[in-house]
Amino acid sequence: MESLRVIGVDPGLARMGYGVIDQTGNHLHPVAFGCLETPPEWSMPRRLQHLYDGLQTLVRVHRPAVMAVEELYFYRNVTTAFAVGQARGVAVLAGVQANLDYASYTPMQVKQAVTGYGKADKRQVQEMVRVLLGLAERPQPDDTADALAVAIAHAHSAAQTSLASPPGVVREAPALPGGTVRPIRYARGVKP
Repeated sequence: MESLRVIGVDPGLARMGYGVIDQTGNHLHPVAFGCLETPPEWSMPRRLQHLYDGLQTLVRVHRPAVMAVEELYFYRNVTTAFAVGQARGVAVLAGVQANLDYASYTPMQVKQAVTGYGKADKRQVQEMVRVLLGLAERPQPDDTADALAVAIAHAHSAAQTSLASPPGVVREAPALPGGTVRPIRYARGVKP
């Protein structure tokens, strides 16, 4: 049985969570997870470069086929929204430059896929990530658990549909229950 390796990313400037999982049939296996961190005293360009380099290294070492990134939700603090948006852009760029397939999920879609309830709280998501991946403890910090949850959401989405498109074909992944945004999945080698 063929395995699918997914890297999930929870974008952030101070802390960017990542989680690499393998999906083989109905089984999920953790490969690597953690956070890329940047000190607040670093300049914005240096912080973004550090995140980009870290993601490139993770992709080179773990060789995922897909990068799944959590979409941003509405922020009341515009400065925070811009910073997180820049970090998310760096993550997407790292995936595109590595020629990975790409998927994007809203927080509600991720919660729905992992817990069955789109308004689950962080503890519920962390506990289900622990259970689904067979971990001894809940992944910490929250950014790591969120990144693993994004990877799991993609694995569940991929299991629901055949994503075996001919090379060069652009497809849409199905909407997850309760979600309003349909994530776009680009076939290997296709860049928007």
